[in-house]
Amino acid sequence: MIRKLLVANRGEIARRVFATCRALGVETVAVHSDADADAPFVLEADQAVRLPGNTPAETYLRVDLILDAARRSGADAVHPGYGFLAENGEFATAVTDAGLTWVGPPAKVIAAMGDKLAAKALLAEAGVPMLPSWTDTDEITDFPVLVKASAGGGGRGMRIVQDSAGLAEAVASARREAAAAFGDGTVFIERYVERGRHVEVQIFGDTHGRVVSLGDRECSIQRRHQKIVEEAPAVVPERVRTALHEAAVAAGRAVDYLGAGTVEFLLAPGGEFFFLEMNTRLQVEHPVTELCTGLDLVGLQLLVAEGEPLPATLPASTGHAIEVRLCAEDAAAGWRPATGTLHRFTVPQVAAEFGGLAGPGLRLDSGVVAGSVVGVHYDSMLAKLVAWGRTRAEATRLLSTALTRAELHGVTTNRDLLVRVLRSPAFAAVEIDTGFLDRHAEVFAPLLPADRLPLAALVAALASAAGRRAEARVLAGLPSGWRNVPAVPQVTRFTGPDAEIEVRYRLDRTGGLAEWSTEPSATDPSATHPSGTDPGATDPAVALVEATPDRVVLDVDGVRHAYRVHRVGSAVFVDGPDGAASLAELPRLPRPTAEVAAGSLLAPLPGAVTRVHVQVGQRVSAGDPLLTLEAMKLEHPVLAPTDGVVAELPVPAGGQVRTGAVLAVIDN
Repeated sequence: MIRKLLVANRGEIARRVFATCRALGVETVAVHSDADADAPFVLEADQAVRLPGNTPAETYLRVDLILDAARRSGADAVHPGYGFLAENGEFATAVTDAGLTWVGPPAKVIAAMGDKLAAKALLAEAGVPMLPSWTDTDEITDFPVLVKASAGGGGRGMRIVQDSAGLAEAVASARREAAAAFGDGTVFIERYVERGRHVEVQIFGDTHGRVVSLGDRECSIQRRHQKIVEEAPAVVPERVRTALHEAAVAAGRAVDYLGAGTVEFLLAPGGEFFFLEMNTRLQVEHPVTELCTGLDLVGLQLLVAEGEPLPATLPASTGHAIEVRLCAEDAAAGWRPATGTLHRFTVPQVAAEFGGLAGPGLRLDSGVVAGSVVGVHYDSMLAKLVAWGRTRAEATRLLSTALTRAELHGVTTNRDLLVRVLRSPAFAAVEIDTGFLDRHAEVFAPLLPADRLPLAALVAALASAAGRRAEARVLAGLPSGWRNVPAVPQVTRFTGPDAEIEVRYRLDRTGGLAEWSTEPSATDPSATHPSGTDPGATDPAVALVEATPDRVVLDVDGVRHAYRVHRVGSAVFVDGPDGAASLAELPRLPRPTAEVAAGSLLAPLPGAVTRVHVQVGQRVSAGDPLLTLEAMKLEHPVLAPTDGVVAELPVPAGGQVRTGAVLAVIDN
């Protein structure tokens, strides 16, 4: 039996495996980079071993360091999580050669399925349906096609090509990304199925020759070919479900599969389906299968690794589960990753973490907690929030409501997009496919309507004033800004999502809101209006019910609204019934700052400049690629914002930059 398990991965999956180990009485060992030294998964392990460095290549991908950590800690088994090492046959071999128990399929199975071209050929012989594919671009005459990396997964190295003009660059770009991510730049090309759905089947095999399917999942809503919303079961006709499960089990039997695996398929609009790949590991979306079956898939992994047979009777899937991946990224800005300190991370009504949910409710699998620092070295996923309900509609409502009420402060996330997807009519009608986000631009809008942002700014101003009064040592009982004779209003300025906002307000002798406006004007009295009742005003009629440093209650057009306020330094986070706002209060007397040259393009986050596409003096047009910035394992093109001439390129290829660094200067 396994006594002490080392998890060769980080973040949420390490915490997930540790949770099962605690329930089974298995001791745990974490390995960590310097950046992760204080991460929750490290603190929860029974033992932890430092891997010197920060980047994945320096730490979590170093087989020699991980095996040494197992030796030093006395671990007798290794679980690879679902990082790159989980699909590395050489790592599996090294673990078993070291006399340790490997929690995963044998190295030969990993190798066979890790080469997607070889896997397609092998499984086609077993009768699994396949899409036509090519390795020679000269053979391709029909478009669109999909360029794919032969090694690895996670959507990296994938490019959709609509016509022959873009094929060569797509292949070259996919090769670069695949080589950087997997150490193998081999790519191939498949026919691209328009309006295709991504459906997968969970399989399990044991050492006694049994291979079974444990349910299916719908994973069609994706960004950059990476899943962000997953659900179980997939909404498909029963005849299609039966055929999918039969094909998945046939694939598993063809390679003598062992442990947890996922067979992924592309479902065409007419019901025909094709093999995509087999992931020889536990999937990120495994919780939806656990909630629908009541099984602990990590527990089954350990059972199989110990040589035990799978249970003779396995439960059928019941109810419906939906999972969303909460990521540190700005969805509306081209999925730009976000960094920073997570000042608050609170999701209400969570009934379980990493398993153990019985009945309708919410489960949270998180790699972060309040105070966690989100850096540039690793994937942008913060957590997975999962809802189980008796029906799909019930699970959808539970999940979307919890997301809207969550307090996520300090780091930009994709929360608003996830809520809008879940609440969209197309999602409710199961009108989904892998191109869902490309067709539904409306889901990228923030939850907080633009006309409600001034109200959030007013809330922030009132809470800040209440905070100052609470700290006052003299006349603390007087309302903020009170004057014996009404004079000019108080003014508080904030930076918002897109511009500065100036709030002007005045309280009466009782502390009530006498007048307010967000129309900035220093001299025109008409810029303010009593309680927002000016017929020409755009702000709603507002009465102040309560204002404390962390809670403001307003009567807005006759409806009472309660807002939660959290301040960290100059940052003010407002959560209310309309959505959330992140503001920064500006000082009344700002210090002078150095000006950046006109036409400067600034780095949106720390990273490395991998390629420079232009030269100083070159004329460019708006939208032309200037350089490529790599951060959080993804490439981010930096495009010319306008026509002009490249005046400066201060960072060469290979250079590291911080947020706000000048990447290029364009003269008009």
